[in-house]
Amino acid sequence: MEARARAYVEGILASGRRTFTRSEAEAALKSSAVATYHSLRRLQKQGWVVMPRRGFYLIVDPEHRQLGAQPPTVWIDDLMRFHGVPYYVGLLSAAAMHGAAQQQPQEFQVVAGSVLRPVTVGRVRIRFFFRRRMDVVVTEQMKTASGYILVSTPEMTAFDLVRYRKGAGSIDHIATVLAELAERLDAKKLLAVAEKTEELPVIQRLGYLLERIGHGELARELADVVRAGKPRTIRLEPKSAEEVSARDAKWHVLVNATIEVEA
Repeated sequence: MEARARAYVEGILASGRRTFTRSEAEAALKSSAVATYHSLRRLQKQGWVVMPRRGFYLIVDPEHRQLGAQPPTVWIDDLMRFHGVPYYVGLLSAAAMHGAAQQQPQEFQVVAGSVLRPVTVGRVRIRFFFRRRMDVVVTEQMKTASGYILVSTPEMTAFDLVRYRKGAGSIDHIATVLAELAERLDAKKLLAVAEKTEELPVIQRLGYLLERIGHGELARELADVVRAGKPRTIRLEPKSAEEVSARDAKWHVLVNATIEVEA
């Protein structure tokens, strides 16, 4: 039975696929759920497969045995289809895929339409961020070794870096990534995302940051949105105890953090 299971896994890998489900294996091997589980369990111990989620298996080819799993870009689309949850690669991971890769994220960051626990396989970690309205997000397809994945556009990524501040890191880090991402940003597309998806405080903070790092031209039309929205004055860092050093009248932002863009 173990030899049949291994041949099954090798056949999937040869076909270009990297993942399979336990129910698929049961059907292919014509074996019971218990027998299939134990056969796959033995392959797990030998390093052939890992199980990021119960019933979902990832094949680990020899090239990635030391890492413990293939890169998430290879299998994230299959995993999210298994969950039946809409998703896109976002935040720092999306920024890196758009060329802002000076500081590679330590985790693979995914925005999902349901609350999901992190996935850790070997040295690979996937962290999920919940978004209630997935129908309004702006994404694009990117080709990977195993097919296509959904990635937030540069403009959507810029907003998400501000929206999910804890995932993006310090305000300095967010500003640094925005500076790297700026050449990919389009002012009209930023406006379209703002009008379609964003809450006013997120627009205020992003507009202030873009202006602060020397890309005020990208935020010009965002200022019109803020002005029309009759905004309340907000703190740049909502939970910071640092004293307010200035008030930006244009963005209605109380500046309570110093910003240094890393070279």
